[in-house]
Amino acid sequence: MLVLAVLWWCWVVHSVVASQLRLGEGFVPVLTVIGMIALFIFALALPQTFGTLHRSAAGPILVTISYVVIRAVHMALYAHATRDRPAIRRGLYQFAPEAVITTVLLLVAALVPPKIGDPNLGLWLRDGLWIVVVLLQYTSSLLAATRGWQITSAEHWTERYDLILIIALGESVISVGVGGDLIGKAVTWPAVPAAILGILFTAALWWAHFDMIGPAARITLHAAQGHPRVAMARDAYAYLYLPMIAGVILFAIGAEAVVLTITEPAGGAGEHAPGPAVPMLFAGVMLYLAADVAFQLRTLRTVTWTRIGTLVALALGLPVAQHFPALGALALLTAICVALVVVELVVFADSRRALRQAVYEEKTVYEASEAAWRARWHEEGPQKPTE
Repeated sequence: MLVLAVLWWCWVVHSVVASQLRLGEGFVPVLTVIGMIALFIFALALPQTFGTLHRSAAGPILVTISYVVIRAVHMALYAHATRDRPAIRRGLYQFAPEAVITTVLLLVAALVPPKIGDPNLGLWLRDGLWIVVVLLQYTSSLLAATRGWQITSAEHWTERYDLILIIALGESVISVGVGGDLIGKAVTWPAVPAAILGILFTAALWWAHFDMIGPAARITLHAAQGHPRVAMARDAYAYLYLPMIAGVILFAIGAEAVVLTITEPAGGAGEHAPGPAVPMLFAGVMLYLAADVAFQLRTLRTVTWTRIGTLVALALGLPVAQHFPALGALALLTAICVALVVVELVVFADSRRALRQAVYEEKTVYEASEAAWRARWHEEGPQKPTE
């Protein structure tokens, strides 16, 4: 979760910078590739960073260096994108101090804990420093308000974050299949319903956000302008998507252990999932839905009773599921998630139709405006921007 939070903040800064420039112009692609290389090295060095303290310090130091390169690339791109806009360029004063301080803390976390005699104290210090890094990253943006942020295209902004969430949900299905050893072995009868249930509850979670909440939030962000638009983009997408992604990771880990129990020859459909597998499965789904409720409240100023009811049902179902076999626990979770879909399909049928009509009209108007602009550009040539 700490690594996810640090990397997510790097992504947030990248999305803020990328919203102000074209990634295919000039030397921008070169810097982008350098950032990708640094991110790849960051990922390679992570296992050593959170291993035992007596391992080589090369891994933690590589993580710190990679982090420095990623943040330096972002600041260079931001300076380039805002070179003709001094007022917006002052946003560097927001990003730079936080980047410098967090880099120093990561370097201390890499070098100091291994030198402490008590291993437990060293581990607490290392993890504590990472927690401080996360707190500094996210509070710095709140303290600086929305200075340095500019959302020129609500469509582009929402699409970036929606794609990340879709990728996370898709990867959770893959991790369950691979981790549950469903691939590369003889198919057993218990594996078939386990795979079906895993797909069903993940699809239900996708539907919970992207059927109504996501499209309605995008329209709301389109309608907002100035500071309200930036604040909404920051709070709803940069901040609240993080616990949604964290929830996906948690329930993927839990589902992987549950499915592995079901597919193991020594286990089977009647075996109970080991350790915290079922709590992580339910807690991950609850975190995802709770963050989605907060997202809906922040963007639409509404709370849907069906989502609150689902959270209550999951909380009540968790202690019951812990007494069920692994397949039964997975089936109970899936039934609750699918019930959410079915109830909302029936109860909110009129609202869904109205929303789809609004989405269709918005896209029609947008495409017509875009076509008119291109026709004008073809006839008159590109126009120089005016202040």
